[in-house]
Amino acid sequence: MPALYKTPGVYIEEIPKFPPSIAPVETAIPAFIGYTQKAEDLVADDLVLKPVRIASMVGYEKYFGGPQPEEKIKVAVAETQVDSQTQEIKAVGKVAEADRSKHILYYAMQLFFANGGGPCYIVSAGTYKALGGALVEDDLHKGLDALVNVDEPTLLVIPEAQQLSIGDFKLLQDAALAQCELLKDRFVIMDVHGDGESLSDPTADLLAAVGNFRNQGIGTKNLKYGAAYGPNLDTVLDLAINETKIDVDHSINGGAATTAKLDTLKVGSNRLYELAKAAIRDMICKMPPSAAVAGIYAAVDTSRGVWKAPANLSVSAVIQPSIQFSTLEQDQMNVDVAGGKSVNAIRAFTGKGTLVWGARTLAGNDNEWRYVNVRRFFIFVEESVKKAIESFVFEPNDANTWVRVQAMIENFLTTLWRQGALQGIKPEHAFYVAVGLGKTMTALDILEGRLNVEVGMAVVRPAEFIILKFSHKLAES
Repeated sequence: MPALYKTPGVYIEEIPKFPPSIAPVETAIPAFIGYTQKAEDLVADDLVLKPVRIASMVGYEKYFGGPQPEEKIKVAVAETQVDSQTQEIKAVGKVAEADRSKHILYYAMQLFFANGGGPCYIVSAGTYKALGGALVEDDLHKGLDALVNVDEPTLLVIPEAQQLSIGDFKLLQDAALAQCELLKDRFVIMDVHGDGESLSDPTADLLAAVGNFRNQGIGTKNLKYGAAYGPNLDTVLDLAINETKIDVDHSINGGAATTAKLDTLKVGSNRLYELAKAAIRDMICKMPPSAAVAGIYAAVDTSRGVWKAPANLSVSAVIQPSIQFSTLEQDQMNVDVAGGKSVNAIRAFTGKGTLVWGARTLAGNDNEWRYVNVRRFFIFVEESVKKAIESFVFEPNDANTWVRVQAMIENFLTTLWRQGALQGIKPEHAFYVAVGLGKTMTALDILEGRLNVEVGMAVVRPAEFIILKFSHKLAES
């Protein structure tokens, strides 16, 4: 309606000509679910099952505390003496995998930030159980359910899920994939669960572990919303310890060992104390890879874009994969003829270090959703367009609105095409946007208040296999 002018004078009216724009949503905001030392802001446990946004380890420690100290580490210091002079000293520390704390979220966060992670959410499923106590699937499941009403997270990571039985692992991961299908704005990064074959044991049968994961650890629904990684990693992280609980055995010239608590040696024999501490620091902290991979996702999204496959990238704070394997074994991990449940390998390469060497979703046999970057790019575009187009709800369902909607989406996709996210030498080769009567809507659609928009995109796909062909050429005289 024109303005009602009553007083003579000059009036200014600004006429909007530009279509509304689409603001790209964040693509790598993981939500980590697990047990914590505390979950406290104002009073004890007031943050249990409440998603909290943090941006650093300082923020994590403020609200959720530190790691659970190890108590069952065995340390032995052996000395060989000649004429009362020490000639050789060996200090060895070890902890059986079964004796180690199952609460690893703190270490997972260290890996996440070490590999380029940034802002993320933490959902405390409860405070630490007694050392060696079993984790409860229902606790972690409640933590997962707490994220349904939180819009920002785009990745789901549950590092401690590997500590569950394989049956409980399946229940939890299937629920995570179902949440992704329901909300269509997030993706699951999961670790391989090998059941009887530990992914941290160098002597384990990796292919048997992968087979157990495929057959018992994951279902057949919503596989395009998740990716699995294995084996576990030998990291450089230091294990937290309870010095009052750790025994140190000290022997000389192979004689009988005397035993003392580590904290006692700190006062009585500082030399032995430092030797024992050095042996503990040399121990390997083995971790599932999901948190490190989440950090790599975040780093790649920031530096290149969500359309870049998060693979052929170094894993930081890691010595090597816990299990060494060959290319022939990775063939069977990468391609699952029966169920398509691809497992992305983390491999050690001479001169390159430890690299993520796969970028497939669990829907490895699906030509549309085979690759992680393709699935996550569609999530990114769908969520960005969805939020922007909400401003058109209750607008007139006519040609003026259709043109504005189409121009808004085309401008957004053109920008992404220029950044290299879409294939094609021209924008029209890379995408199309269709909206309007006779194109995407019928007269009945308009009468019932439906505005249908169809978007097609040619997303760049990774060069997963590079084939070089060589042949002999006869000399020409």
